[in-house]
This record gives sequence, structure tokens and C-alpha cells, in this order.
Amino acid sequence: MKAHLRPVPLEKSYRLLNHGPTVLVSAQDQQTTGVMTAAWACALEFSPAKVTVVLDKATKTREIIEHSGYFALQVPTLKQLKMVYALGMISQRDAPEKLRQCGVELFKMHDADIPLVEGCSAWILCQLISEPHNQQNHDLFIGKVIAAYADERVFRDGHWYYQDVADEWKSLHHVAGGHFYTIGQAISVDDLEQ
Repeated sequence: MKAHLRPVPLEKSYRLLNHGPTVLVSAQDQQTTGVMTAAWACALEFSPAKVTVVLDKATKTREIIEHSGYFALQVPTLKQLKMVYALGMISQRDAPEKLRQCGVELFKMHDADIPLVEGCSAWILCQLISEPHNQQNHDLFIGKVIAAYADERVFRDGHWYYQDVADEWKSLHHVAGGHFYTIGQAISVDDLEQ
């Protein structure tokens, strides 16, 4: 296992997405590996842990997920902004070498054959829960979380520690047209009462 990568209990995996980051979606079937950017992903259920992600019909990664039945959601960081943007702008249907062109480096965990993007802060590995109506009519995919990992430098003990890391580790939040925000300053309700 990678030095700073730690498993996240499945019942806490929702916290990896709860702050609304832009994610990278990766998948692999027998012929192709795909990675794309998605802005609409969220936790769906605590136990069993489930997530959702919206994947347009035009994307190659969606087709790969439909063939393989597995995918991963990753939380990219500010240091990956150019790659994240390019992965969202370039279609793998038009550019079969998209991953190489975008500088994507992949790895796999010992317990799953799902490609994961190097350098992210969190990874959620999922088995597709096939819902043809939702997938066809709403582009909505549901995944049962089968494993989750995070980089302990920024997420540990079930919590994000963005306040303790350099800006390059902060998550990205897409607004529109190539405009992103990074996660802001931590504040709690208790801070307001003082």
C-alpha cells in the first residue's frame, strides 16, 4: 500500500464526498480504461454505503462502467487542477490517448481491479447498482461502496484536515466554464457562539 494511504471505514466513506467536491470517475473494462471529471456526485446512504454520480450518455467512461459494473470516485486536489479540467474537456471518444495527454497516472489497490488516479486525496471504489431507468432517463448512476481510502495527511479519523495542509491539497469545486473554487476555511457552530 502507498505510504500515506489508509482505509476508511465504509460507514464513514460518505464524509469523503459530503463537502461537495468535483470528482474524477475512473473505470476499466476488458478493452479500455477511462477517467473523466464529474461535478455532480454525492453520498446516498450510510449503511450499506452508497454514492451517486451523474454521467452523460456521450462519455466513454459511462460506457466502460456499464460494461464492467465497477467504478471509482476520487477527490482531486488543487495541484491537479489542469489535469481535472482537461479530463472534463477532452472526450476519450475523440482522443483515445486522452489519459496520456492529460498526464493521468493510475494505480490499483490489492483488493480491487479498478484503476485509481494517483495524487488525489481520497478514493471510493464502487460496484454499480444497475438501475436502467435512472441511468437512461436521468444519467444517474448508483454505486455500492466496496472500499474507501484517503491520504492520511489530509483525511484521518473520519475527518478532513484541510486547515492543516498546504493549499495544493485542497479539494476543487466546479462552478461553470472552467471556474473552480477550493475548499474554504474550517468553521464550526461552536466558533460562532464565542
